[in-house]
Amino acid sequence: MAQMTVRAAADRLGVGYSTLKQWIYQGRVRTTLTAGRHHRISDAEIDRLTTHRGSSVRASGRPSETSGLIVALSGRNRLHGFVDEVRSDGLLGQVRLRIGDQTLTAIITADAIRELKLRRGDDAVAIIKSTEVMIAREAELPAAPRLKKRR
Repeated sequence: MAQMTVRAAADRLGVGYSTLKQWIYQGRVRTTLTAGRHHRISDAEIDRLTTHRGSSVRASGRPSETSGLIVALSGRNRLHGFVDEVRSDGLLGQVRLRIGDQTLTAIITADAIRELKLRRGDDAVAIIKSTEVMIAREAELPAAPRLKKRR
């Protein structure tokens, strides 16, 4: 499970650094401490917080304000990685996401790249929901027959 700094988590949550630190001190956010006593926050905790924040705002009765923060999504196939490369040309752009030792390439609009502010090295999530995803297994090639030597 990936761990991130308080500043990176605050950016992901769309809240200020000091706000998130206060939530940590109040015990509202679960963290782990490094050997140097720095707080780190897991992706699972970020997911919990975004879901919790979305439901608490609705329950408070306040009019909803669109923050642009997505708190739930129907796509279940989520691949966490980091941006390896971003290219943009005209209306479309190409984003390469490094997920472990694999690379996923996505073609998205240049507007989406600008809106997401994608840069090399950023954390990102590929969400796959499509009927066109195929799964395959590779078979080992049979061993080549050995030629017998003539005497």
